[in-house]
Amino acid sequence: MDQPRPPVTPTAPFGVPAWVGKALLAIAALFLLQAAKPVLLPLTIAVLLTFLLFGPVRALTRIGLPPALGAAIVVVTLLAALGVAASALAGPAADWWDRAPQNLQQITEAIDKLRASIPGLEPPRRPARSVAPPADPVKERLASEGFTMTRAVLTHFWRFALFGGVTVILLYFLLASEYHLLSRTVQAIPRRRTRAVVLAGVRQAQREVGQYLATAGLINICLGLLTGVVLARLGLANPLLWGTMVAVLNFVPYIGPLLMVGMLGLAGILTYGVSWAMLAPAGAFLGLHAIESNVVTPLVVGRRLRLNPMAVFLSVMIWGWIWGIAGAFIAVPMLLAIRSACRRVRKWRLLYGYLNDTLTPPTSLRSLVQARIGRSRPPKHARR
Repeated sequence: MDQPRPPVTPTAPFGVPAWVGKALLAIAALFLLQAAKPVLLPLTIAVLLTFLLFGPVRALTRIGLPPALGAAIVVVTLLAALGVAASALAGPAADWWDRAPQNLQQITEAIDKLRASIPGLEPPRRPARSVAPPADPVKERLASEGFTMTRAVLTHFWRFALFGGVTVILLYFLLASEYHLLSRTVQAIPRRRTRAVVLAGVRQAQREVGQYLATAGLINICLGLLTGVVLARLGLANPLLWGTMVAVLNFVPYIGPLLMVGMLGLAGILTYGVSWAMLAPAGAFLGLHAIESNVVTPLVVGRRLRLNPMAVFLSVMIWGWIWGIAGAFIAVPMLLAIRSACRRVRKWRLLYGYLNDTLTPPTSLRSLVQARIGRSRPPKHARR
C-alpha cells in the first residue's frame, strides 16, 4: 500500500513561493491605482454615486420614462441642488477669502502670545539698537504656508473642474445604462452559480453603499446645521460656512473631525483672543460629534453596515495615500463594497471577518486553542 505523500506547497518558477508573487502583484496594483488616478478616480466616484441614485432612476422608469430621460432628470436635479448650495456659500466664502491676510496676522499675533507664555518657545526679541527685528522662523513658515496654500488652490481649481465634469458625464451614462451593463456582464459569465453570486453581490453592494451614503449624508447635514446654530449663538462669524464644512468633512472618519477641531480652534483665537473662551467653538463641535458618532450613527445606520474601526482607519489612510483627499472621502464606501465581495467569495471569508464589526463578545483564546475547528481532509491521492 502506497504511503500518503505530504501536500506540496505551490511555488513559482526558480523555487520562489507563490505568495511572494501575489504580494508583488498587490504592490504593483497599488502603484497602478495611484498612477491611473486621472482615469480611475472619476469612474470610481461615478460608480459609487450610481449606487446611491439608481433607485430614483428606476422609480422614474417604472412610471414610463426612458432610462436616459430619468437619468438626465436625476443628474440635473443633483446639479441644481449643488448649485443652490454653492450660491448660498459664495458670499461667506468670498468674505473669508478677503479677510484671509488679516486673519493670518491675528493668528500670528495670538501664536506669539502663546509662545511668550511657554518657556523655550518665546519669539526672538528685538535688540535695542537694531533697526529691523530678527527673522522669526515661525512667522516665515506661516507666511510661506499661506502663500503655498493659495497657489495650490488656484492651480488645482481647473483640474477639479475637469474632474467634476468627467464625473458628471460618467454618472449620467452609468445611470442611463445601469441595467444594460449589469445584464451584459451577467450574461458573459458561463457558470450559473457564478452568475447568481455576481448578481447577488452587486445588488448587495448597491444596497449597502447606497444606504450608507444616504444615511451618512442625512446625519452629516443635521450635524452641520446643529453646529452652525451653536456657533452662531457663540458669536462666530460665517456659521453657515462652518456648518457646511462640518457636514462635508464628517464623511472622512477620524481625520475630518480632527481637521474641524483645529480650524475651529483657530477661529476661536480670532474671535475671542488668547483666553479660555477660544476653546468654546471646538468644544461645542466635539460634544455634538461625540453624540453623533456614539449614539445617533449606531442607531440609524444599524448593525448590518457596521465596519471594524481599525479597518475604516486603514482604509482612509490607504485610499488617501493613493488618491489624496478624494480617496479619503470614498474610503468607507469602497470598504463596504469590498466587504460585500468578500462575503460572497469563499476564499475571502477570512478577510470579511476582519472587515466586519460584530457586537458579540469574542471567544476566549483558550477555548479557541482547545476547540476542534474541523478535520483537515487528506490529499486526493491518499483517498484513492
